[in-house]
Amino acid sequence: MAYSKRISGRKFDELREIKAEVGVIPRADGSARFQIGKTIALAAVYGPKALFPKFLQKSDTGTLRCYYNMMSFSGSGERVRPGPSRRSKEISYITQNALLPVLDLKEYPSAVVEIYVELLQTDAGTRCAGITAAAMALADAGFPMRDLVSAISVGFVEGKLLVDIDNEEEHYEKGNTDIPIAMMPRTGEITLLQMDGFASKEELKEALKAAKAACMQINKAQIEALKARYKK
Repeated sequence: MAYSKRISGRKFDELREIKAEVGVIPRADGSARFQIGKTIALAAVYGPKALFPKFLQKSDTGTLRCYYNMMSFSGSGERVRPGPSRRSKEISYITQNALLPVLDLKEYPSAVVEIYVELLQTDAGTRCAGITAAAMALADAGFPMRDLVSAISVGFVEGKLLVDIDNEEEHYEKGNTDIPIAMMPRTGEITLLQMDGFASKEELKEALKAAKAACMQINKAQIEALKARYKK
């Protein structure tokens, strides 16, 4: 039987409930909390500050460093092993590259800007939630940015295009295709595109179109959170 209804009851193009907030960590230079469904990401920005050891400094620009971590109690199944892992290092690097296109760090030569992303609770879409929270935290810290970065995971289950894949869909017993995407909503420029599974050229075009529409919704929540912060 074809996949005709989502396990969660959502429409195929429906996002889970979104909550966004900035300024949640007083001692950070910028911070944000982003929740989509049961996935909760917390991001904190520190810097710019002098980069040590000095041989890592760049005389013409600053350096961006990102650290992604899932807390040991965050998983929906088994306890997450604490400490760095191959996956956390990979997603840290992905987060860094997804955010660099919107930043101009030439004003901060020899300095480093560090972003810490902690996943408090996970139900799929963790890298996308982390990137979204990190972009908000950078804006909260006052960095000039070309645009915010919004991210969402779309994919296919039995040929059906789904927006905002959750944990049950990610582990669907008959297999699926998962496509995390991050973009600048204003221009539509893509800063992250990965794919776990298979999709045709036409399916990928369809997925990108759906992701853009979803990112526009997420971007609206990001902007509203930033506006609410400065209305206080």
